[in-house]
Amino acid sequence: MTAALQRLNWENVMTRFTGFTICGSLAILMLSCASTPKQPDSIAEARAAIAEVERMPMAGEVAAKEIEEAHTALREAERRAEKRKSANDISTAAYLAKRHADIAAEQISIAQSKKQVADAERERQRVLAAARAEEAERNARAAESANRVADAATRDAEAANREAEEAKRRIDLLQQELADLNAKKTDRGLVLTLGDVLFDTGLASLKPGALPAIDRLAKFMKESPDHKVMIEGHTDSVGTDEYNQDLSQRRADAVRAALTSRGVDGTRVSAVGKGEGYPIAGNNSAGGRQQNRRVEIVIES
Repeated sequence: MTAALQRLNWENVMTRFTGFTICGSLAILMLSCASTPKQPDSIAEARAAIAEVERMPMAGEVAAKEIEEAHTALREAERRAEKRKSANDISTAAYLAKRHADIAAEQISIAQSKKQVADAERERQRVLAAARAEEAERNARAAESANRVADAATRDAEAANREAEEAKRRIDLLQQELADLNAKKTDRGLVLTLGDVLFDTGLASLKPGALPAIDRLAKFMKESPDHKVMIEGHTDSVGTDEYNQDLSQRRADAVRAALTSRGVDGTRVSAVGKGEGYPIAGNNSAGGRQQNRRVEIVIES
C-alpha cells in the first residue's frame, strides 16, 4: 500500500511539472511574439520590388550594382525599424531601396531592348542572306516577299531601338530625381524650403526665381503618385499675429496653386499657414528674420 501511494504521489508531481513546463514555454513564446515589432508596409513594398527585379532575366548581368544598393537601403530601413525609429525615417530608407530597384528594372529593360535590337538585326541579315542565296531560283514574286520580310525586320529593329532609348530616358529621369530633390531628411520626411526672396515683400505672389523648384517638385509628384506634400507657410515676428498668420497661409496657398496648375492632383497637396510660431532663427536680426520668412514643402509617403 505504501509503495502504491508513493508511486501515485510521484505521478502527480510529474504531471504538475509537465503542465508548468508547457505553460511556461507557451508564455515565453507569446512574449517573444508580442515583442517582435511589425515592419511597416513601405519595407514590405521595397522588399517585394527587389525580389521582383531579382527574378527578371539578365538581372545579375546588368543590374547587380543597383540591386546591391537596393539591398543596402532595405537593410538600413529594417535596422531603423528594429531600433523603432520614426515612420518617416523608415519610409525614407525604404523609398530609396524601392527607387534603386526601379532603376535596376529599367537597366534590365534597356539590356533586353538592346538584345531585341541585335536579334532583329541578325534576323534581318539572315533573311537578306537567304534572299541573295535563292535569288537565282526565285521569281520576282518571291524576291518581293523576301524584301517585305526584311523591311518588317528593319521596322522591328527600329521599334526596339526606340524602346531602348525611351527606357534609358526613364532611368535618367529617376537618377536625376534622386540628385535634384536636394531635400533635407527630417522626422517629418523630406523637406524642401523656399525662402522669402522668392516672394514679393509682404505679398504671396511667387517670383520667377521660385518656378524651377516648383517645376521640379511638380515633375517629381507626377512621376511618384504614391507621395503627398504638405506646404507650410512661415513668417518672422514683425507685424501682428493675425497679419502673419494670414500671410503665411496665402504663401502656402500660392505654392499649392502653382503645383496644381502644373497638373498635380489637388487631393495630394495640402497647405497650412503656421504664422510666426515656428522660427528656425532668431528674430532679433535681419538675417534671422529672413530665414524665418519661408515656405517649407514636406514630402510625405
